[in-house]
Amino acid sequence: MMDMDTPTQSLVSKGESPTKKNSKRPKYSKFSQQELPAWKPILTPGWVICTFTVIGIIFIPVGLASLYSSESVEEHVIRYDQNCLPPSHAKNALEFIKSDTTNKTCTQTWTVEHKMQAPIYIYYQLDNYYQNHRRYVKNRNDKQLRSKSAEAVTTNCDPEAETKSHQPIVPCGLIAWSMFNDTYRFSMKDKDLAVNKKDISWKSDRSSKFGSDVYPKNFQGGFMVGGAKLNESKPLNEQEDLIVWMRTAALPTFRKLYGKIETNLEVNDMIEIVIENNYNTYEFGGTKTLVLSTTTWIGGKNPFLGRAYLFIGGLSLVLAVGFILLYVIRPRPLGDPSYLSWNRNPGIYIK
Repeated sequence: MMDMDTPTQSLVSKGESPTKKNSKRPKYSKFSQQELPAWKPILTPGWVICTFTVIGIIFIPVGLASLYSSESVEEHVIRYDQNCLPPSHAKNALEFIKSDTTNKTCTQTWTVEHKMQAPIYIYYQLDNYYQNHRRYVKNRNDKQLRSKSAEAVTTNCDPEAETKSHQPIVPCGLIAWSMFNDTYRFSMKDKDLAVNKKDISWKSDRSSKFGSDVYPKNFQGGFMVGGAKLNESKPLNEQEDLIVWMRTAALPTFRKLYGKIETNLEVNDMIEIVIENNYNTYEFGGTKTLVLSTTTWIGGKNPFLGRAYLFIGGLSLVLAVGFILLYVIRPRPLGDPSYLSWNRNPGIYIK
């Protein structure tokens, strides 16, 4: 009588694992089994000292160059939220800013102390203004901003989604509604200094986030009246003040670009600045500041970056010198097993 092999016996006779056919294990690879080759450097004193020295040699010159570049920036800061309050409303700023009859215009005079090479960037700075608040950041509709076909889409925009007659507001939401509306005019020797407001926003925002066929509609016509108004004859991708404002800031103190003066300012030039003080920061204890600044290859004035490079570079050199002294004063042979903890205290490992 001839024996019949079972399927398992057949697999075993062929040298195959009985569980291989139906196994759910992943295919073998060096990656899944963590067998890829790896570089495992041994941090010898020479390597450590050289690494810290190289970091110090690179970082210190970069820090000095960054700090010098930052110090080369000419910047003038004018805080005007208090200076532009008339004496009659010095103790009641809210009444002044909310009234439709008070004169919001004030004039500031500035004498140029150092030559400022064009272009001179004009920023407005707000303090104690939390644009990063979760409900504020979400209060917009990006589809509506991009396409005319989504004009009626006002999701997430309450309470500035529709007018009292239930018409959609374009652009909707609290970010657009609260747009900054102070204005600045500059003159020198009785001649106006032109302020260029073109290309003050990101090119990617103009081309991707704001549509060329989307026009403001019913804006500032909802249940509340907020900040600036928009030109209804211009598409959103050309309204750069709006685009700059809609890129919300991450911190409660921030600057946003207002425009550029493309005329050199010489020492002792007398600049007259006419400010329309319209934006209400008094209600939440915020401040408003006008900043005029030049730039260098590293951007605007930012001493922190240079100081950080200098600190890291200096610390690295100090550590390198410390390791050199330690290596010279108390040298230690590499690979000496007597320094292993179980060799220094052999008794604690004997049971």
